[in-house]
Amino acid sequence: MDRAATGSDRIAVLAGLFAGLCWGVYWLPLRIVEQGGVEAAWAMALFTGVPAILSLPAIWFLRLDYARGGRALLGGILGGVAFALYAASLLYTEVVRAILLFYLMPIWGFLLGWVFLGDRMTWSRWLAIGLGIVGMTVIFAQDTGIPWPRNAGDWCGLVSGMFWALGCTLILTGGGRVRAATHTVNFFVVAAIVSLAVALMGTAQGRVVPPEAGDIGKVLIWFLPITILLILPSGFATIFAPTRLNPGVVGFLFMTEVVVAAVSAAIWSGERFGIREMIGLPLIMSAGLIEPVLMTWRGRRAQVEGTA
Repeated sequence: MDRAATGSDRIAVLAGLFAGLCWGVYWLPLRIVEQGGVEAAWAMALFTGVPAILSLPAIWFLRLDYARGGRALLGGILGGVAFALYAASLLYTEVVRAILLFYLMPIWGFLLGWVFLGDRMTWSRWLAIGLGIVGMTVIFAQDTGIPWPRNAGDWCGLVSGMFWALGCTLILTGGGRVRAATHTVNFFVVAAIVSLAVALMGTAQGRVVPPEAGDIGKVLIWFLPITILLILPSGFATIFAPTRLNPGVVGFLFMTEVVVAAVSAAIWSGERFGIREMIGLPLIMSAGLIEPVLMTWRGRRAQVEGTA
């Protein structure tokens, strides 16, 4: 049975939108890091490794969660794996295919919510799924065709969406045994471990070149403030949203990343923003807004009926 919308639910919606907005401009500092001499795979290891190191002291204050969490800890762990796999997909396949395959995730999320949480597959959720798929097809189909995995990077993108949907479900069903902060620490630490493994594997295969110590030093001067002001808060928001919301809803809220990434890339990097983007992006935005708007409307109606 679906839970009634509460104030915490609405805060979780805002957290999901905030996370999507932040990750939508994630490519910009990543590109700056690459221009500073750190290739993509090692830049991802840096982007996850620095916040992971900064979050490690919190483990002491969250130690009770680790003592009693058990299986409930898996939510943040799977979220970290999903994030690292998504980063790997960006490295080993075309960006548009990685995005498209990852954002099939709301479908897995709604289905998991239906099977394990008892949430109903309402007309609004079917509509949101349809709008999201149509919007991304309008934008990407000419470049990618049917989004069926065709290489290792594609499979990383598809599996990352499945892992993220499963991680969201485990976070939501954890029963409050593990705090969002604990899931966030697990998210960054596991993502850093997997990202480092991907970077090392890419280096061993000769696909990427490890950065020079001097290049890392120059990057860290400006990257530390970005970590504190952008990456850590957005990481917490990324984890907080699934503590209150159906994983499918979370997936659609995060689809704001697609919109922000496309618009910001068009403005700052000169990437295309044509008629297909002008049609597809509003469809994706509409898909992401259906559930939040209905939640707010239902909450207000319940308040009115309660005072009647």
